[in-house]
Amino acid sequence: MGKRKHNTAVALKEARANVAFAKLNNCPTSPRKMRLVADLVRGVEVNKALQILKFNTKEASARLETLLLSAVANWQAKNEDARMEDSDLFVKEIQVDSARVLKRLRPAPQGRAHRIRKRSNHVTIVVGSKSEKE
Repeated sequence: MGKRKHNTAVALKEARANVAFAKLNNCPTSPRKMRLVADLVRGVEVNKALQILKFNTKEASARLETLLLSAVANWQAKNEDARMEDSDLFVKEIQVDSARVLKRLRPAPQGRAHRIRKRSNHVTIVVGSKSEKE
């Protein structure tokens, strides 16, 4: 039992060596709007993804661009000996989850009030290299 656990731990460590991630927590954009932009770059090569995000007009794209740059920097910190140009980095996984919801009240006619839900999200982006995997 102990041997199998050790082997899986070693395999996990090797798999994590050529991937890096970055997280953005409590981003004040609704998850639905963020997912529209996240779907554009999922599975795309990093340089192309940065260009897509740079020229996209949505507000969420600027936040995702900085997050992607952070993930690339984390990858470089992990793999100091490898060159980014040779490693074919790509957006392996991008995940947008709902975060806390701020509840606000908007006055409505006849003394009523409507609840406004100001949504926010958590984004996790995983960057991996294609050349190491093959």
